[in-house]
Amino acid sequence: MQVNWREIPAARNSYAVLSAACAAGGWNLQPVEKPEADVTCYSLTSISVRRYRDEIAGAGCITIAGGPHATACWHEVAEYTDYVVVGEGEYTLPALLADLEAGGSCRIPGVATREGYEPVKSSVRLDAYPAFSEVKGYVEISRGCPFACGYCQTPQIFGHCMRHRSIDEIAKYANRYGQARFVSPNAFAYGSDGIHPRFDKIERLLQKIKKEIFFGTFPSEVRPEFVCEKSLALISEYCTNTKLHFGAQSGSDAVLKRLRRGHTVDDAIAAAELCAVAGITPVIDFIVGFPFETDEDQEATITVIKDLSRIGKIHVHRFIPLPGTDLTGTCARPLLPATEKICGDLAFGGKLTGSWNDPEIRFFKSRSQ
Repeated sequence: MQVNWREIPAARNSYAVLSAACAAGGWNLQPVEKPEADVTCYSLTSISVRRYRDEIAGAGCITIAGGPHATACWHEVAEYTDYVVVGEGEYTLPALLADLEAGGSCRIPGVATREGYEPVKSSVRLDAYPAFSEVKGYVEISRGCPFACGYCQTPQIFGHCMRHRSIDEIAKYANRYGQARFVSPNAFAYGSDGIHPRFDKIERLLQKIKKEIFFGTFPSEVRPEFVCEKSLALISEYCTNTKLHFGAQSGSDAVLKRLRRGHTVDDAIAAAELCAVAGITPVIDFIVGFPFETDEDQEATITVIKDLSRIGKIHVHRFIPLPGTDLTGTCARPLLPATEKICGDLAFGGKLTGSWNDPEIRFFKSRSQ
């Protein structure tokens, strides 16, 4: 049975992870540019699904869909694909493929169909699966997040308890290439519960890696309250990157509180200032257009953006109501003319990037490292 992987730009790292997991079970995920026999697998976001839904529905082969959109909306996705992998796929996808080849019922926990769905009863242990194999990917060092930000799918998919790959396993894969890059919801939370940092464990990890290290850059951003003299000293001593990427998300404390972000505007400003003192350029994420955002909230955000653009780089994107989050079903509010003008002016001056008008840019264009 030939198993194919539909190439989608936003799913490159998922391909590396699942290709490695399937290879361990004897399955080679062949990259394809259209659905092909016998089986074609898709990883879907809530943006990319618009491009691939009709293709999946009309495919002349068995189709399997996973990813954040399929996990959040499995009822919907099951209407046009044969099988939906809900949540983590390292165990579930190879198990489904084996059952398909054996002619089984495919009633596997974690696999949804039009007939229904039985959830998995456990989470993936990262050390049980390779970070990548023949298909190179970033090394995923942690999963899960103890926070419950209203716009974010991460804790809905991976849970609120952080899980970490061991230092030896991370180093084994990171040392295979000239540059070591990572995936984490918060790189500075490695080895911890996600709330109380363990910088001693991060230092042991960085000491173990013998290649150029990029830590705290996309896709392993950090949280602003984890930025301190100790964490920045680790970047300066062990890492190649001269930028640090973190999410401020709003310049309004009222918005941050409603989102349950767990930090304040002052935390984000302090983090940027500490980066500047340490000679590290902060790259700071903001989201504009939250549905409950007042004019005053948006004006406060744009004021902070202007201030921080003097010492760092700003990345702005328009709010997207992702399924499975608290803000599912809401709509982004219009941007104030001043917001659009200031973002445009800063972008023209090379101080700001992002997709404050077109959300698809967030998923289909690369970001500054």
